[in-house]
Amino acid sequence: MRMNVSAEPAGVDLRPLSARSVVLSLLLGTHPPRLPVKDLVRLVEPFGVGGSALRAALSRMTAAGDLRRTDDAVYGLSDRLLARQRRQDEAVRPRTRAWDGDWEMLIITTTGRGPAERADLRTRLTALRLAELREGVWLRPANLARPLPDEVLAIAEPCTARPSRPAPELAAHLWPLTTWAETARALLTRAAESSRPADRLTLFAAAVRHLLTDPVLPPELLPADWPGDRLRTAYAAYRTELGEPAGDPAD
Repeated sequence: MRMNVSAEPAGVDLRPLSARSVVLSLLLGTHPPRLPVKDLVRLVEPFGVGGSALRAALSRMTAAGDLRRTDDAVYGLSDRLLARQRRQDEAVRPRTRAWDGDWEMLIITTTGRGPAERADLRTRLTALRLAELREGVWLRPANLARPLPDEVLAIAEPCTARPSRPAPELAAHLWPLTTWAETARALLTRAAESSRPADRLTLFAAAVRHLLTDPVLPPELLPADWPGDRLRTAYAAYRTELGEPAGDPAD
């Protein structure tokens, strides 16, 4: 069973960013993720967001629990979005280690989960860059330097395996590598051609969404000229262009 990785088509259908998305893009790319209103007003203006639209967005986002506001009119990310920032930071700068041929395998040991719980588990395991070989069996090359969360270990048994199927063939079966690479190259081309601030913010928001689906495989399992690192480098350069630490735009 192939892993359900969302890969945008190579044509790159970019989503217009709302005032909310612009604010989140800026805060998710700032470390620590807090900005005074006066700085937000200045930063959102090049993206076509006026003062009244910004104030309305900040009010709605605070009420929805996306942001926290201090008495001195400084807005910061909520705990939920701080977790999202950590995930996106990892997408841009994944921690890897040398691969010795072992595969990380996770066997789901609990039963009786309803549809919502199964969907949530699938989302969590996919975010860990695991792929589902068959129902209840998830795996990936053991080249990521990251622990498995306690909540996953409570319902699954981790083990190490060396599948008999050739590793490059298995990787190509589990992840849509060709489609992913085509979309990444299209994003890089559009980035090189785009100059308007709003267009570039929208484009690099799409780039981070795409990087979240990169399986981060060992080089020997990837097709030739894999564009993952080039897309990460382009995004880091964009954050420098904005005058911010390399972080992550919102979707």
